Formats: sequence, C-alpha cells, structure tokens
Amino acid sequence: MRSLLVFDGAMGSLLYERGVFVMQNFEQLNVTRPDIVSKIHEDYVAAGAQVIETNTYGANAFRLDRHGLGDQVRAYNVAGAQLARRAAGEDVWVAGSIGPSGLVPGVATKMELDLAFATFAEQAAALVEGGADLLIIETFRHLEELRIAFEAARQATPATPIIASMTFDPSETVADGSSAEQVALTLREWGADAIGVNCGDGPQIALTIAERMRVAGLPLCVQPNAGLPRTVDGRLLYMATPEYFDVFARRTIQIGATMVGGCCGTTPEHVKWMAKSGRMLADKRTTVAMTTPVATAEVTPLLEPTPRAERSAFAAKIAAGKFVVSVEVNPAPGLDASKALQGAKMLLDHGVDIVNVADAPRAMARMSNMAFCALLLERYGIQPIMHVCGRDRNLLGQMAHLLGAHALGIRNLVIITGDPPKVGDYPEATAVYDLDAIGLLQMASNMNRGVDPAGKPLSGGKTSFLLATGLEPGAADLDKEIYRLERKKAAGAELIMTQPIFQTDLLENVLRRIEHLGLPVLVGVLPLVSHKNAEFLHNEVPGMQIPAEIRERMRKTPGGEAARKEGVQIAREMLFVVRDRVQGAYLMPPLGRYELALEVLDGLKR
Repeated sequence: MRSLLVFDGAMGSLLYERGVFVMQNFEQLNVTRPDIVSKIHEDYVAAGAQVIETNTYGANAFRLDRHGLGDQVRAYNVAGAQLARRAAGEDVWVAGSIGPSGLVPGVATKMELDLAFATFAEQAAALVEGGADLLIIETFRHLEELRIAFEAARQATPATPIIASMTFDPSETVADGSSAEQVALTLREWGADAIGVNCGDGPQIALTIAERMRVAGLPLCVQPNAGLPRTVDGRLLYMATPEYFDVFARRTIQIGATMVGGCCGTTPEHVKWMAKSGRMLADKRTTVAMTTPVATAEVTPLLEPTPRAERSAFAAKIAAGKFVVSVEVNPAPGLDASKALQGAKMLLDHGVDIVNVADAPRAMARMSNMAFCALLLERYGIQPIMHVCGRDRNLLGQMAHLLGAHALGIRNLVIITGDPPKVGDYPEATAVYDLDAIGLLQMASNMNRGVDPAGKPLSGGKTSFLLATGLEPGAADLDKEIYRLERKKAAGAELIMTQPIFQTDLLENVLRRIEHLGLPVLVGVLPLVSHKNAEFLHNEVPGMQIPAEIRERMRKTPGGEAARKEGVQIAREMLFVVRDRVQGAYLMPPLGRYELALEVLDGLKR
C-alpha cells in the first residue's frame, strides 16, 4: 500500500534523444540493445519513480508487422518486462505498457478486431510472464479499441491490476465524442482497477480532464506530454520544463490523483521534480492498493500531533468551543510599528481574545509579519495569529519561515494562497507560488507530525501549530471554493476564517454547505466607514459582495462620524444574526481604526 505513486516519464522520445534513429523499432531494442533500455529504466528509478513502464508500448502484432517483426510479440514483451524488473529491484513496481494497434473501430473488419484481441491477450500474458506487477493500457483514442484491449488483458491475466488510460483531443473528448465523465464512468463499468489520462497536448488539459474524471471514484493516473513538440534546429523538442512539471504534479495531487507521471518529452529530470512534490504533498491518510505484494521503501514514522488544546491559549479556547474574537492588526508601511503594537495591546486589554497579522495583504509591502509578531510576543507577551501566504517564498523559504516562526514562539497560523503582486504597489514583482494554501497546509500539517517536505524527520521533534485557513463566502464560483475548502481540511486545516461578509443569507447558505466538515468558523466582519469605502470593496476587491441595500444605507448617511457609526451598526446587525451559528468573529477594522472593532463588540454584548 502506498499513498501516492510517481510513474516514470517517456521512453520513445528519450531513446531518440539518446541517439536511436527514429526508423528503428524501439521495442526490438529490448533484445538487440538491452543496455540502452535498461539505462533509461535505471535513470528513472534513480530520479524517484515508484513505477516504471516497460518498453513495450508498440509490441503488438499490428505495429510490429510494419517492421517485419509480427512474430516477435511474446519475445519482445517478455524481454521488456524482464529488463524493467531488474532495474526496478524490490522497491519499485513494473507496469506492462500496452498501446493501441492502430486499427480504427468502425473501419476495421471483424477479423482484424479478433486479431487485435488475440495480440493484446498475448502481449498481456507475456508482460506478466516477464515480471510486470500491473498493466497499463494507454494512449488509446477509441473507447471501443480500449475495450478490446482491456477484455483481452483481463482474460489473459485475471489477477493482474489494470490501469485504463486514454488520450483526449483539445476539445476534451475522445475520438467518438465521449466526454471525460463518460469515459471515466464507462471504464469503471468495464471493471478497470484505475483510470487515467495520458499523452495529449500537455499538463494543463490533462489536469482539467483528470478533475472531470474524478466522477468515477477510482484511483486516477495522470501522465501528460511535456507540451506540444517544436522543431528546433531540425530536431523535435518538448518545451515544458521539469520545474513546470513540479507545479503540474502539485496541482494534480491536490485534485486527488493518486498516480502522476509523464509521457512524450518527459525525462528523469521531470520525474525528479514530480517525485519531490509527491513526497511533500502526498496525503498519508489515502492509499493506492495494488494486489501484487511489493516491498516498500522505508518511511519515516509520523508522530502524533500535539493535542489541539495544548498548542496555545487560543487553540485551547477553540478546542473548548468558546466564542472567540480576533482582530486584524497590521503595522503601517515603514519602520514605525508603535501604533499597531499599542493597538494590539489596547484590544487585548479590552477583552479581545487574539490579534492576527496579515502577510502583505493586497500585495502591499510592509514590515514582515513574523517580525511584527515577534515584537508582540517580546514587548507584551501577546500570542498572535500569523498569516502565511504562498506568494513570496519558494518551498525552501516557506520551510524556513515556519521553522523560524515556531522557534520564536508563534503557534497560531492562518494559511492562504495570497493576493498576486499585480493588485499591489509593485506589480512588476515576481510571484512565487511554489505552494498554494493546500500545499502549505500539507507542509505545516506534516511538520506537526515531525516530518519535513522531503519526508525526513524534523530534528528536535515536531511543531505545534494551530492551522487555520481562509474561505470566501462571496466567491464567484462557490462550488469550487467549497471543494478547495474540503481539500484544505484533508491537508490539515483545523479552523476557518472567512473573508468579510455583509449578507447573512449568503453566510447561512455557506454554513449549511460546509457543515459536514465539522470545522469551527470565525466569520469575517469589516465595519464600513463611508459610502466610497463600500463601493470600493464591492466593485474592486475580489470575493467581496456588499448588497445594494447596504451600500444605499451608506450613501444616505452623511459622511464623517455619522457614516462611521452606521458602518458599525451594520456590522453589529450582521454579527448578531449569525453569532449562534459560528464560533467567533474575525474583525478587520479599516485604516488601523481599532476602536471600531471594540464598538462592534460592545454593541454585540448589549
């Protein structure tokens, strides 16, 4: 049993890259040049592949006949499986690769289709004879031909797991017009052990199709090409870089795929980057079952996380089910943080439970929030919530950031993806996004179990973070937002802090839809200060929806103090309606006017 399987990359394009002439039959090399085939297998294993595919994609009678080798089906498949088996050793699985015959159902005669069944059956039996642990029927464009290959393989090797993988057109359909959902459900009906998408136009379309194929509820294998090939100096080259496949792998793992790898144009370097993502993001609570027993590599044992109530005073209140109030406090741009520090102390002196510090919100540069949190701890003993976003730090930087925060005594985190630089004062700044919120949560959750992103034990034990995450009740695509929230919980989220909301009916709907997650919720509250403020938030801030009647109330209110009081009253009304449905409030007073937060709370108490 393994949580996530990383497959190898291309065989054919790599043989070409290493000097094999394109007119040479690549499957024949299993017998005539086993050294070059074995070296590719070994390179993939060294790169971190947990499953390597045999060099037998075209080893059926129809394709071999083109080279006068149609009588070598068994020989080439047995030899191909044996080469992969030797390179795999005991810790890596061997997948016997079966590609299409080249026949077109509806055009091919019944005799040809019967011959196809026979050659697929011969190929499957020979692969298992040579040592394959499973079979992957891949790169088929016609469902009917895949059915023939699948039934032949199942009949010839009834105990062998089979992955059925198809190639989709840019229109996201296969040759007969079937959609990704239809393909997935059909393959499940036929009895495939796992399903997948491979080859095609590259990672982006493969990721889109994979997400749609999840409807079948089967283990999912995603192996795209390295983009479309381009001719450079007379050679066909694939342009998607290994680093890009790292991003692809992370996103694919996050949508729930349990197997990732590469097809045409990918290399051991691509696999190395995907394997790194696999080690970092694989959900240890999900496993992929293969019926063939295979020895597994040694895995660092996970520690039990610190009980939630023992991680911080704030975490103890959450664990006890108390209604809590957090107020966002951020230092102004520049060197002087005194006003924000004094504001934080004033808030806690007046009964606020905790303050939280954003990570360059709206992509505006200011003092590092970890430095400000350290000042809160040092000067006033205030234990804050520190925001962590994926925008500004790469994977190594995020790891260092979290370790540093824990060393300083920071125990409460809210993990978000972060606003892109283009919305801030420095639009030319480069966004990193090595990890989004889901990836960051997985990293922090693993650290709470004593494991770093590479799967190695943390020196000194484990971290003890309380892990919160964000939710946009007003998101344009609420279904996607809730799906991502489900993924965040699976990655380790323990608390939800929403964006500001002004529509109680919208919040009630969202609360009903996320009730199954069982996570405590702090509802976002932002007191308006003017009609202009309300219009800006509604029209220019993503995820913010302020109803027309609220904006009209602010429009009719005279400016200045009257508008401020009306904004506080609106916030009180919203919070009063939902206070019994949530575990707390997350107040965001605008422009550092922390007294507004206290006015909202005072009205709530009265």
